[in-house]
Amino acid sequence: MNASRLAERVARESYGRLLALLAARTRDVAAAEDALADAFAASLTAWPRTGAPDNPEAWLFAAARRKLFDAARRAKTAAAGGPTLALAAEELAADIGARRTPDRRLELMFACAHPEIEPAARTALMLQAVLGLSGSRIAAAFLVAPAAMSQRLVRAKQRIAEARIPFAPPPPEEWSDRLDAVLQAIYAAYSEGWSDPEGANPDRAALAEEAVWLARVLAAQLPDEPEALGLLALMLHLEARRPARRVEGRFVPLEAQDLSLWRADMQDEAEAILQRAAAADRIGRFQLEAAIQSAHAARRAQGRADWNAIATLYDGLAALAPSPVVRLNRAAASARMSGAAAGLAALESLGAALKSYQPYWALRADLLAHLGRADEARAAYDEAIARERDGAVIRFLSERRAGV
Repeated sequence: MNASRLAERVARESYGRLLALLAARTRDVAAAEDALADAFAASLTAWPRTGAPDNPEAWLFAAARRKLFDAARRAKTAAAGGPTLALAAEELAADIGARRTPDRRLELMFACAHPEIEPAARTALMLQAVLGLSGSRIAAAFLVAPAAMSQRLVRAKQRIAEARIPFAPPPPEEWSDRLDAVLQAIYAAYSEGWSDPEGANPDRAALAEEAVWLARVLAAQLPDEPEALGLLALMLHLEARRPARRVEGRFVPLEAQDLSLWRADMQDEAEAILQRAAAADRIGRFQLEAAIQSAHAARRAQGRADWNAIATLYDGLAALAPSPVVRLNRAAASARMSGAAAGLAALESLGAALKSYQPYWALRADLLAHLGRADEARAAYDEAIARERDGAVIRFLSERRAGV
């Protein structure tokens, strides 16, 4: 593997671990990011000349640590920062023989979820600091102007440094609020990785895999926290269906997917985890969403999704975490149980909240087509197509429209 490709792979796999280790001692996320960026740049110059190191993470950490020392000297604060960086270096050196880097990412996520950080910035900060997403990509995911997102992230990093926010799990009285923010951030990262416009972006798939890994670590560290288990079960159920979503570049809707392409091992693991979560008898949003995906997975054993269970679970989700999207999905379940007319009535009761949302128009078009209202169905498909950016989904909707 050439130096450039190796650096890219290490950046994708190790960025969050290295940044968390550097920032945990200094509590200066921005300075750690700058030092790590310089270290990656230095690797592109040094590795082609000297050969790739046996332990790229250790090399990058040492290079970034030197950059932080240099910056501290220039700011005449080396005396304050030196001992903490030296201790971090000792922690890493102790693990070089075992070829693993101490993992502080979850602690970094809890720091990003601190009450001193404005709520609107927490998830975005976690995505950038822990998973290395660019500010522009985060802005696009959250439908925010890049400049506004950049300012939000800068303020959040400054606040961590100014308030000396600790990189550690919170005290018991702050646990639930901080944990919810961490769960939301992991799921936001997974959603970004799941949303692959053409189904062929390896970085998107890698992001989803990284989010699943973070959820695994969180669930392992919190084995009695049902929502951490529920989130992991939800993501495993979704990830199990990834191979069936796109077949030879064509988008395949859930109800038409080839069951033989579903990852049965991953679905079985998700079911076992969901049962562990249910045993705690503390229901939450992610457990309900995982249970909905479990009811869809019933097709594997029963030949059809359990639509009665899906509708009931959406009712519970609407009571616990109400949103127009939950109501839209409940309308789709109504159509499956009681027919297109019932589904359309439920859809029309939503009002204007979802009129700019592509799935609203796609569902409306499908229901109108089933009711024989061809002109209205074609118009609804036009609205759905106009709101879609994924070329494969546009082709799918266009084919549906042509068949009306």
